[in-house]
Amino acid sequence: MAEVAAVGQLGGAATAATLLAALFLAVLFRHQRRRRQRGAPVEGIPAPVDRCAVADGEGIAALDGPTDVIIVGAGVAGSALAYTLGKDGRRVHVIERDLTEPDRIVGELLQPGGYLKLVELGLQDCVDEIDAQRVLGYALFKDGKNTKLSYPLEKFHSDVAGRSFHNGRFIQRMREKAASLPNVQLEQGTVTSLLEENGTVKGVQYKNKSGEELKAHAPLTIVCDGCFSNLRRALCSPKVESPSCFVGLVLENCELPHRNHGHVILANPSPILFYPISSTEVRCLVDVPGQKVPSIASGEMANYLKTVVAPQIPPEIYDSFVAAIDKGSIRTMPNRSMAAAPHPTPGALLMGDAFNMRHPLTGGGMTVALSDIVVLRNLLKPLRNLHDASSLCKYLESFYTLRKPVASTINTLAGALYKVFSASPDKARDEMRQACFDYLSLGGVCSNGPIALLSGLNPRPLSLVAHFFAVAIFGVGRLMLPLPSPKRMWIGARLISGACGIIFPIIKAEGVRQMFFPATVPAYYRAPPEAEF
Repeated sequence: MAEVAAVGQLGGAATAATLLAALFLAVLFRHQRRRRQRGAPVEGIPAPVDRCAVADGEGIAALDGPTDVIIVGAGVAGSALAYTLGKDGRRVHVIERDLTEPDRIVGELLQPGGYLKLVELGLQDCVDEIDAQRVLGYALFKDGKNTKLSYPLEKFHSDVAGRSFHNGRFIQRMREKAASLPNVQLEQGTVTSLLEENGTVKGVQYKNKSGEELKAHAPLTIVCDGCFSNLRRALCSPKVESPSCFVGLVLENCELPHRNHGHVILANPSPILFYPISSTEVRCLVDVPGQKVPSIASGEMANYLKTVVAPQIPPEIYDSFVAAIDKGSIRTMPNRSMAAAPHPTPGALLMGDAFNMRHPLTGGGMTVALSDIVVLRNLLKPLRNLHDASSLCKYLESFYTLRKPVASTINTLAGALYKVFSASPDKARDEMRQACFDYLSLGGVCSNGPIALLSGLNPRPLSLVAHFFAVAIFGVGRLMLPLPSPKRMWIGARLISGACGIIFPIIKAEGVRQMFFPATVPAYYRAPPEAEF
């Protein structure tokens, strides 16, 4: 009986101890939850990201463990890539020159195809809470006439559309999203060079916010430092062209003729764009051919805008345009194009505008960048680690082929449309321009096909070439009616010749084989190097 009593006492003590332990754990858990809600760090649990720190240009705490990927630049491409790789479990170190909110006049219109890529990456909420505007298509204006081209969105979810916004607000949302992951470190610093050993990139050298010279190492460095990249020369053969400059204005409290549409004015000498960037603001971009623009400081630019550009603006927005000029907030930005010409380098990769640019007329840059990120994510996903640089480099050569259908279609369309939409003293070029406007005005497949290409919803190179030459043949047909004459036949021949002269050099720069026959490129079939990893 004494033994039974002893066992009973032990059992009672054990039960009491268990209850006390459970009570202690419950109190501890509640305490930790309250600390997390207040933003205090809890042992073993990453502290929540201070979004204000990103907005104020502060860095986010260093990573635990060795870095898997260094990303140079936290613009649209860099931020989206950091979030994507971080979500896949990679430890990512992002080094950005300036973490404060950017203030740019381009990168403000995301096509529906780009929005779909944003959804695929889980970043669609980055267009929320920034007063982004839905864009449902374009309106085209020429010589007092206009036609509306709507995106073919019937087969998509109701949320799918283009989005236009302030570029800086969008980028800050992307940075915040990336920084919300505990395995992503955002740091403000300027990368000065790539660290190389025996032809393999091992990391970067950079100056942090305090001016200290530091080194960061990782098995893969991805350079996304934008159109003015100072690192691209080590990783590609850049042939940068600057066909024109954009002159940017913001029109306030202005109602565009076609709501929720971008507006393209086929003006002389080159196109003018209007699109909403908030509920009260409309961005105007005036294309000025060449690399030299009238001086803003001397008033020459304001005079040019009032005397040359304003008379070609639709009357509904004329007053708002002139008021924006008088306000004086005129800015310029060089338009650049650069075909992708990479040097496959072990340990490094180029992305975004540092890698590939096209004329921003069609607003396709962000769509290409986001599409590239989807391709790269899918290639890296099966790899357990990234330490065999030579095998990884050989495997990632497939990236350059797999990206081509989307990238080359958008790039070629941007370059070709800019040349077609620009005025020319050449009668054949002028006929091509008029034919393009009339062809798009026909509606049906004549407008749905090209606008599906432009929107990134149907990025097929063969469809692009078919529509481009359909415009040229349509133009020749117009010249032959009601009766052909030797002069009209000569202009028609020159129109076809001019069309070939516009599109074929762009296709050649993109790569005929990769663009139209990617399946014939050996790298297309490259399998993940599982044996080495």
